Amino acid sequence: MDDEAAYICDSCGEEIVVPVDLSAGSSQRYIEDCPVCCNPNEIFVEVGEDEGDIRISSQSI
Repeated sequence: MDDEAAYICDSCGEEIVVPVDLSAGSSQRYIEDCPVCCNPNEIFVEVGEDEGDIRISSQSI
């Protein structure tokens, strides 16, 4: 089981790897500044029932 996932920053196009806290539930949403360009992104995480299926997406805000 991998507890990391990656998304592409909408502002700079860099792939950003973030840790996934499986204890935070199957549907998570938070805001994080891109460590490369410092623009804020809204991060959406969906964890599947077997916890091996993690989907992550982002949206610039």
